[in-house]
Amino acid sequence: WIIVTSSLRAGVVICLRIGGTLSAHPSRVKELEAQLRDAKETERRYRDNVSDHFSMTADLVHHMTESYREVYEHLASGAQDLCSEEVAGKLLPTKKDAAFGDEASHGEISALVPPKDYAAKATPDQKGALAEDFGLKKPAPADD
Repeated sequence: WIIVTSSLRAGVVICLRIGGTLSAHPSRVKELEAQLRDAKETERRYRDNVSDHFSMTADLVHHMTESYREVYEHLASGAQDLCSEEVAGKLLPTKKDAAFGDEASHGEISALVPPKDYAAKATPDQKGALAEDFGLKKPAPADD
């Protein structure tokens, strides 16, 4: 009994000492929680600043595009009014080359056909150019 009791007491004392050193002080926990709150608030402000920055950038680019369009239209009308047709034709791009064409160009884009990367077949059962054996001649059987 003495050995069991003394071992139990020693175990309790050791556990209390280890537990006391490992447990954080309440002030340290509060300090870490405050640091975490500050870090989260700083991150939130940073995200808000980034969102505001890119929103303003989008607005500025939109205004810049509109200003460019107005300058282009002013130059185009001035060239048509003040220059001969020959000079105006050299200064201004054609309708299809204009940077700010009509919205009808969307129909032109949808009418485009992507290039075909195969040769046309003479018959439906003929192998296409992408077939592995396209254009290869089979050797004639050897006569013995």
